[in-house]
Amino acid sequence: MLTPPLDLSEQTLGATLTREWGVAVASMAYRPVGFGSHHWVVTDHAGTGWFATVDDLTKGAGPAEPAYRDLWRALDAARGLRAHGAEFVVAPVTTAGDEPVARLGERYAVALYPLVDGESFAFGGYPDEAHRQAALEMVRAVHAAPPPVRDRAPRESAVPHRDALEAALAGDLGDTGPYAGRVAELFGAYPGPVRRLLSRHDALAAGAGPDRSVLTHGEPHPGNTMRTAAGWRLIDWDTARVAPPERDLWLLGDEVRRSYAEATGMVPRADLLEMYRLRWDIADLAVEADRFRRPHTGTADDDQAFAVLQNLITGLPTR
Repeated sequence: MLTPPLDLSEQTLGATLTREWGVAVASMAYRPVGFGSHHWVVTDHAGTGWFATVDDLTKGAGPAEPAYRDLWRALDAARGLRAHGAEFVVAPVTTAGDEPVARLGERYAVALYPLVDGESFAFGGYPDEAHRQAALEMVRAVHAAPPPVRDRAPRESAVPHRDALEAALAGDLGDTGPYAGRVAELFGAYPGPVRRLLSRHDALAAGAGPDRSVLTHGEPHPGNTMRTAAGWRLIDWDTARVAPPERDLWLLGDEVRRSYAEATGMVPRADLLEMYRLRWDIADLAVEADRFRRPHTGTADDDQAFAVLQNLITGLPTR
């Protein structure tokens, strides 16, 4: 997120870090990275660096408690995977009460991580084959998690905010802020491409077949990898879910199918790879539709969200 939450002060966040993790905060600086959680780099009085993330549990259409449980379980799976020997996992530091995440009031959840010293990458395609293969090795290890680790994570559910997307297609946005009218016009101008996208996804999902679920990361793109002196790292585990392996594999490109099958004995299915590629776009459409159906003021995050929505919709095939 580009901007910190207006109703959460750094003093309150610092007090939470001290109470839950015993971190004596000397300084903290907001980092406008990612698009979902809020991030701060924190330094304690001993000079140790930390990375704190804050998630808004009320940003979705449902109540905060289920969102917190899913986040707790996803991060718990990450720490379980790390404890099982997967050193590439950047897992959360547990609280004094041995929790992977802490509540901050009714609205927010806080997680704390060691500050990793390494090279970061932008979201997008893999810059070279060596990077892609490193990501594939990490993904294979995630998928090989034994049942006691795998089953800590929540199972994948339907596309979040699908109802908001359907409402936007029906023109039901209301007068929620400066972008509501523009979003309604955008969906009103391109209903056919969006509905064809949904129809194709739903047809593929209906043919998913037998359960082949593994532990998946959910977003193993370059932006969630880091290259360190000790090797590659995989970060940002709040999207960890139990799901078919194609949920991760489609992001790694067609080139990985053969090597993944040779290493695991599980042949990626072309129909599920396509389904997850489509689901990625549908999820973005749905989350932005949900954003603009709720009160908004036109922040930098709103500006970026509308640009994402506009690029997605206008880029869909017209027939």
